[in-house]
Amino acid sequence: MSSAPTREATWKLIEEYLPSDQMRRHSLAVEAVMRHMARKYGEDEEMWGIIGLAHDIDYERHPEEHCHKAPEILRSAGWPDDYIRAVVSHGWGICSDVEPVTKLEKTLFTIDELTGLVSASALVRPSKSILDLPVKSVTKKWKDKAFAAGADRSVIEKGAAMMGVELNELIADTIEGMKPAAEAIGLKGNL
Repeated sequence: MSSAPTREATWKLIEEYLPSDQMRRHSLAVEAVMRHMARKYGEDEEMWGIIGLAHDIDYERHPEEHCHKAPEILRSAGWPDDYIRAVVSHGWGICSDVEPVTKLEKTLFTIDELTGLVSASALVRPSKSILDLPVKSVTKKWKDKAFAAGADRSVIEKGAAMMGVELNELIADTIEGMKPAAEAIGLKGNL
């Protein structure tokens, strides 16, 4: 019987499977937002955070098989099936056919892309910080399709619709969720 992974054990997996600082910062950003969203929805913050932290566990070693190698890695670490399913569902329609159905899965699917756009929006500000980033700066950048082109707006829109949340509210929550992790994710800037 598998049991819920700990944050400490999950971070060891991150150290083993995600060597780049960029991927680690992204994982920490997604973890922070998932924890924020779990608190907002009255859900299990530890579960949401750990799944957010590990969501890209197979990306660096197996970019062509992203979301397909994760189950093997996580199962060998003793992860329960519902955690593994949530991790795989974040790639729905991109690199996975596992549709997000739970609130956690829908949130992860949406937040994964949105953290990239929010991070890029913070980095082009004079402060280079998430701490003073207004929602309107992100919505302005949203319209410029060349800006942070890797952040798939259609995935974010689809996720927001699945969640039943307005885009501005989702952007605000993402910014708020990332603020406590500002230093760890390289977005404290010069504030």
